[in-house]
Amino acid sequence: MKYSFLSALILSLIFIGCTKKSDQYYMDLGNTSLNQKDYAGAASAFSSLVIEYPSSELAPNAIFKMATIYQNQLLKTEVGNNIPLTREQSLKKASDLFRNVFDKYPQSPNAPKALFLSGFILSNDLKDYSDATAAFNLFLKQYPNNELSASVKEELNNMGLSPEEILLNKKTAQK
Repeated sequence: MKYSFLSALILSLIFIGCTKKSDQYYMDLGNTSLNQKDYAGAASAFSSLVIEYPSSELAPNAIFKMATIYQNQLLKTEVGNNIPLTREQSLKKASDLFRNVFDKYPQSPNAPKALFLSGFILSNDLKDYSDATAAFNLFLKQYPNNELSASVKEELNNMGLSPEEILLNKKTAQK
């Protein structure tokens, strides 16, 4: 009798400890961590949400938030390892995560903005003009009437130009 009660208690504790967390739990944990400026904790929570619930309605938003953390270079190491992140690695990860929102969740309200941001980072931060052009052209094909379309066209027209060259082009166009 004594052992069966103890065994039942231990099994109950193990079951409670192994209960899978919900997608909303991970989203709330990630948002709380963001508010507390615990960026590694936030990225870890968002990553867990996406891994455990890839079909969740919250998954695209979790990826978008992770991408923003990487874009702003708020992590010293990538989620899941202790290898230091360089500026370029962090920005590449951000661009890839933004692109992931578009690729895996094209119906998400964040998909157009995510595709734009992926191209923007590729062009302006990573100077990968070929991939940036492809992303921007895909944006214009998929979202020709989106509010960001004008910005995408301007990005394409100014890609690779210095600020001085952009201003000179604008002055020339006004004449």
